[in-house]
Amino acid sequence: MTGTKPPGRGWPRAAGLLGIVMATSIVHPGVLIAVPLLALLAAHGLRGTGIVTAALVATLILATGARDGVWYAERAWSVLLGGGFLALTMVVPRWTLSSRALGAVAGAAAAAAGVLALQADAWGALDAAISGGVRASADQTLATLATLNGGQPASPALVSALQQVAETQATVFPAMIGLASMAALGVGWWVRTRLVGEGDQGLGPLRDFRFNDHLVWLLIGGLLLIFAQWGDALARVGSNALVFMGALYMLRGAAVFVFISGGLSLFGYVTVLVGLVLAAPVLMGMAVLIGVGDTWLDLRSRVRERTA
Repeated sequence: MTGTKPPGRGWPRAAGLLGIVMATSIVHPGVLIAVPLLALLAAHGLRGTGIVTAALVATLILATGARDGVWYAERAWSVLLGGGFLALTMVVPRWTLSSRALGAVAGAAAAAAGVLALQADAWGALDAAISGGVRASADQTLATLATLNGGQPASPALVSALQQVAETQATVFPAMIGLASMAALGVGWWVRTRLVGEGDQGLGPLRDFRFNDHLVWLLIGGLLLIFAQWGDALARVGSNALVFMGALYMLRGAAVFVFISGGLSLFGYVTVLVGLVLAAPVLMGMAVLIGVGDTWLDLRSRVRERTA
């Protein structure tokens, strides 16, 4: 996924991906970006600025956070992610960035599932630790709000809303880690292209974003597992598949809209932002439907044919 715009225009895309990492990451976002970046820089050959960057990256990886089970798990995941992305970049360099990132996430998930399956209680312990951290973060947010409000506790409605969000995040944290990982790989790739002197266009424009059409069956399978009522475990698998693919299709729908509209002006971006504030579920749902429709209709190709 290489860009065609003049140098200096790639940073807004990287900033957008960084925002996604910060918004969706359950694990340490810095580590999620740093480990794959270090692997990419090492493969290219470290010298000059790369050496300094690698030293800073290594410090970030090793020095942040308390060394508990989650600390080791997030670094192990990042190593699997970075290694898979580097391997795909070397073996199939013509794949788009999004395809390589998606492949790296799938490979890391398969490897992690294999490792966890070797020990009966490993998944349960990891699930409890990450879910507990999510709930603790929500409690800390409520405590901070109470402090800022002069010691007065938050309203029951706000407490209930935050607790519900925390419970949802605890249920679908694998999907959120997957989404954050894809975005983190994009940020790392953009930084890598800058540091090795390949310009500012490591990230392609949103209007070109797409992925393998056959992945729609993962979305359909997720819906089936949710509504089939085959047990809580399978329903949770379905929920994670639905969240992960729903987010990708929402982004694909946004890409189709940007392509057809010819891009958004500053006023357009402001309008979309206001719409998200006032009617986020409606806009997000429409984007998902457009993205799913693009799987079968290939809307951008149809537009190209009509305008050719």
